[in-house]
Amino acid sequence: MTEQQLRDLLSRHEADQVEFTIATKDTDKFSEAVCAFANDLPNHGSPGYLIVGVKDAGHLAGLTVSDKLLSSLGGLRDDGNIQPLPVLTVEKIVTSEGEVAVVTVQPAMLPPVRYKGRICIRIGPRRGYASEQEERTLIERRVSHARTFDALPCLGSTVKDLSEALFLIDYRQQAVAPEVIAENNRTLEEQLASLRFFDLGRGCATNAGIILFGLDVRGWLSGAYIQFLRVQGDSLAAPVTNDREISGDLLTVLRELDALVDAQLEQFPVEESTLRERSVESYPRVAVRELLMNAVMHRDYASTSPLRITWLEDRLEIQSPGGLYDEAAEANFPRQTSYRNPVIAEAMKTLGYVNRFGRGVLRAQDALSKNGSPPAEFAFDLGYVLATIRRRG
Repeated sequence: MTEQQLRDLLSRHEADQVEFTIATKDTDKFSEAVCAFANDLPNHGSPGYLIVGVKDAGHLAGLTVSDKLLSSLGGLRDDGNIQPLPVLTVEKIVTSEGEVAVVTVQPAMLPPVRYKGRICIRIGPRRGYASEQEERTLIERRVSHARTFDALPCLGSTVKDLSEALFLIDYRQQAVAPEVIAENNRTLEEQLASLRFFDLGRGCATNAGIILFGLDVRGWLSGAYIQFLRVQGDSLAAPVTNDREISGDLLTVLRELDALVDAQLEQFPVEESTLRERSVESYPRVAVRELLMNAVMHRDYASTSPLRITWLEDRLEIQSPGGLYDEAAEANFPRQTSYRNPVIAEAMKTLGYVNRFGRGVLRAQDALSKNGSPPAEFAFDLGYVLATIRRRG
C-alpha cells in the first residue's frame, strides 16, 4: 500500500470496510475487527482494513510501529481463535506524521467466521455480533464459494446420517460461545450449517459433517480411515506384530490413535556424565503427535486410500493421501501452509488436537532435535506425502 492509498482510506473515515485504532495491545479488538471484515456482511467482495496508529477522526497519532506489533498482528491468522483461518496481510507505512500498521483482510470464502465462538460483523462504522438472520445470510452466501472438498455437500446424505449427540455435546459446547447457545432458537440443521457441517440449500451434510459426526463415515468416504501396521524388523517383509484399522467419526479416530501411539512409545536412559543420566524417547511423543495430526488435517479425504502408519524397528513412516496442496510446494515446505481441509482444520483446533496453525512440522523437528534424534524426512509425490522419523538409538 502506498502513502497515497493510505490517505484515501483515511479520508473515508471509519466505515464498514475501515477501522482506526491507536491501541497497540488490544488483541481482542484486533481479532474482532479481522473477524468482522472477513465476514463482509454488506457483501462488498473487497478487503477491509484495520489501521493501527490513527485516531477516530482519521488523524495520525504519531505512532512508532515496532516489529513486535507487526508480529502480533500477523499472528492473529494462526493463533486459532479466529475460525476459519482469515486471509490477511500486515504492513508498515511510514509518513512524515508517524507510522501506521495496516492489516488488510480479504472476505472469507467460507463464512461465517467466528472469534472465540462469536460471529463478528461490521455495521457501518461500528462492530457488533450477528443476529440469527444475519448468520443465515452468511451461511447462504457460502454455498457459491465452497471450493474445498470438506466444505462441499455430501449429496444423498441427510441429517439422520450424523450423530446429534456427538455434535451437541462433544463439539458445539467447545465451538460456540455459551451465551450464543443459551439464546439459540435454530433447528439442528441450521446449527450444523452455521459451522459448515450442513448444506441447507441441498438439505444434506457436507463432507466435513460426515467426517466429524457421521454414523457410517466409510459408507460415504471409503478412504476415510487409518491403516496401522507394526512389524518386528526393518522391512515390510518382517513378521507383523500389530495390524489394525481405525475408522469412525473423527473424534473417535483421534482418541483411538492417541491411545495406540502411546502404547508403542518407549523411553530409555542415556548417560550425560559419570554420575548423571536422563531419559530419552525412541520417538519423541510430541514429534509423532504433530506429524500425525498434520497428516490427518491435510490428507485428501476424496481419495480411496487410507492414511498409512507403518511402525518398523528403525523408523516410523506416515503416508498421507494427497500431495502438497495449492501454494505449498517442496521448495517452500514447511514455511508455506495451504489448507486442503479448512473446516477439518478448524474442528481439530476446536477439539484441542491443534494448538496453533502452521507450526506442526516445526514443532516436530524441534522435539526431535531436543531428543537427540535425526530430523524428520519428507518425500513428496502427486498422490501422497511421506514423513519418516528415525528411531533414536
